[in-house]
Amino acid sequence: MGNPEAFTENCIMSTGIEQQSKYDQEQEELHLKKFNAPAYREIRTRKNKNGIKAGLAMNGNGFKQTTNGFYPRATSTATEYGATSKPSAADRKLPPAEEHLQKTSFEEVPLRTACLTYLGFYLLMILGYLNQLLFVPKVAKEKNREGYVSLYDAFESFYSRYVYRRIRDCWNRPICSVPGAELTLKDRVTPDYGWSFEFTGTETRCLNLGSYNYLGFAEATGACADNSEKTCRELGLALCSPRVELGTTQLHLDLEKLTARYLGVEDAIVFGMGFATNALNLPSILSPGCLVLSDEKNHASIILGLRLSGATIKVFKHNNMKDLERVLRQNIVYGNPKAGGKPWKKVLIIVEGVYSMEGSICRLPEIIALKKKYKAYLYLDEAHSIGALGPNGGGIVDYFGEDPKDVDILMGTFTKSFGSAGGYLAGTKKLVDFLRTNSHAHCYAATMSPPVAQQIYTSMSTIMGLDGSDIGRRKINQLARNTRYFRKRLAQMGVITYGHEDSPVVPMLVYLFSKIGAVVRTLTTRNIAVVGVGFPATPIMEGRIRYCLSAAHTKEQLDYALDVIDEISDNLGLKYSRKPKDPNPIEY
Repeated sequence: MGNPEAFTENCIMSTGIEQQSKYDQEQEELHLKKFNAPAYREIRTRKNKNGIKAGLAMNGNGFKQTTNGFYPRATSTATEYGATSKPSAADRKLPPAEEHLQKTSFEEVPLRTACLTYLGFYLLMILGYLNQLLFVPKVAKEKNREGYVSLYDAFESFYSRYVYRRIRDCWNRPICSVPGAELTLKDRVTPDYGWSFEFTGTETRCLNLGSYNYLGFAEATGACADNSEKTCRELGLALCSPRVELGTTQLHLDLEKLTARYLGVEDAIVFGMGFATNALNLPSILSPGCLVLSDEKNHASIILGLRLSGATIKVFKHNNMKDLERVLRQNIVYGNPKAGGKPWKKVLIIVEGVYSMEGSICRLPEIIALKKKYKAYLYLDEAHSIGALGPNGGGIVDYFGEDPKDVDILMGTFTKSFGSAGGYLAGTKKLVDFLRTNSHAHCYAATMSPPVAQQIYTSMSTIMGLDGSDIGRRKINQLARNTRYFRKRLAQMGVITYGHEDSPVVPMLVYLFSKIGAVVRTLTTRNIAVVGVGFPATPIMEGRIRYCLSAAHTKEQLDYALDVIDEISDNLGLKYSRKPKDPNPIEY
């Protein structure tokens, strides 16, 4: 090596160093291979305008460009013996992909808990089958049905009677108030172990952690309610016609223009039902001979729409970009097997912005890169992300700072952040014009109710600041603040949560089927309304409580809920996490 001081000078990477010899540069590259940081994996050299040879190819923003995109530059310091030390956590920036993964948590279930969960579920099933064998249920039987597909699924019928019925009181609970930060539940009892319910005539006021009221626009008072009431008196509750006949008002046209402006695209079209926005429009866009790559956690409305379209569907692992590229490449190379290997008519990637059961956020920049690389189309469902994410409430596109024009079809619903109903599709004017003449949801379904459209228009205008106030911006910031605080406090308790740290959907894993009922019932007695989710909506191993946060929640309300959750988690043994806990108080 020679003189250690001379070797140290050759190892320091800076664009201000004079041109190195070929030998010194090779030594530098060998030294850099010691690092495991992604920023050093693909070192490319070039000569800059001044003739100085740099060890890394940088773009104007100080990012190293590789075949996988842009990665932040890793800083380093030299020691007295010429070795380069690893940068500190404060100085080191992770690549965007790794940063996204670091902020997303899918902690594995402990082995003991997994065994107990399976054991408990199968014992429940065995008891159900014994009950069915000893006490034959009095249910209608199908007769003279030879050659016909059965109307009922035997397992679903069994599961509903002997498993779901045991904790049926935890679902389908009627409310009698606006689903704001708080709501009112109608009390009921079951005299026959879940077969039927009777109302007691009393009500319970609860903190609402179950509704998708992300920005707190679900209100009975205020500008949204007042404007909707005024519109109802002027235009009525319904127009009794589809859009293509006598169902279009100036309000609908104004709403579509505002939606397009809000999303930063050429045009948009609105529909009266969020579920139908996917289910009835995908068959208009796709047909047999088209290839669809769908995330395995996509919503039921997407799955139904794809099945109705007749397109070939390939499912890739949730948020797994390597698997997505593998499926893309494989199917593009071999083509359509039903057409003798000819190219597909269309190749469409379908993902969601925020996944409502997992609380995860899609890796949009990487998906856009793959879409461009393989010349595919991209359909982005922003039902849970529009309004709830991004500095301007523009959804996942705004959150990552991407160009809306890089997403071919933007879909979203007005049922969450806007406190209303319906959905939209947005993109180029050519796309929207095509939908106006081919969409079943536009040509045949009843048009969006005028007061519903007014609620959307008012709330969207507030988010955009068109009302002259900063209410919308404060709501967006408040939701982000509540989300991070709530997630960090849960992590500090030691419970396992799924999803991204910025997602307002917070699934807390309880695993055992019996614990879903225990948590929901106990929280209700403490005046907290939540949603429990179990099989078949989730895998057997992933029973959970799903919390939905809102900008309407105050710190005092969240602290009360967290204290109760902490107490229940101790009593029921829900603190499964093996991650290190932050001992410091969580700042709000």
